[in-house]
Amino acid sequence: MSLISFIKEAGEKLFGKGEAKAAQEAAEREASAANLERLNKAAGDAIATYITSMGLKVDGLAVGFDGGSGTVSVSGEAADQATKEKVVLCCGNVERVAQVNDMMTVATPADESKYYTVVKGDTLSKIAKEFYGNANKYPQIFEANKPMLTHPDKIYPGQLLRIPPA
Repeated sequence: MSLISFIKEAGEKLFGKGEAKAAQEAAEREASAANLERLNKAAGDAIATYITSMGLKVDGLAVGFDGGSGTVSVSGEAADQATKEKVVLCCGNVERVAQVNDMMTVATPADESKYYTVVKGDTLSKIAKEFYGNANKYPQIFEANKPMLTHPDKIYPGQLLRIPPA
C-alpha cells in the first residue's frame, strides 16, 4: 500500500462527459453533500471504466474518488506487478487527480518499477538513456506503459511513466 503523487493539471480528461459531467454540473449548481457524493461516485466510475477500456483486469476492482483532495483510492487483486502499476497510472494520469492511494494486491509478486514524471523536452530515448544508460532501450519503457501510450512520441509534461527494472 502506498500513496503516489501526480500532477493534478495533467492527464486524461474523463470528468467532462457522460454521468461525470452531469454530476459535476449538479454539484456546481448546488454543493450539497448528496451532489458532492454523486460527483465523487461518478468520477470513480469514470476512472474504473477507463481502466477496463485499457484492457487491464483486476479481480474485485474498486475505485473511489475524493474531489476535495483529488485522491483516488483503488483496490483489488491484479495478476501481476505490471498490471497493478498500470492500473495505478490509469488512476493518476487523469486530470484533477493529485494522488492515488494504492491498496491493491498482486497474485504474483515481482520487483516494483520506478516512476518518472515527464518534463518539457523529454523523449522516451532521453528517459531510457537516463535510467538504462542506453537511449535505444526506449521500447522497453514504451512497452511497459502500453496501452496508455499509443505511440513512443506521444508523451506529455506531467505524465507519470513506469520505468521497469533493466
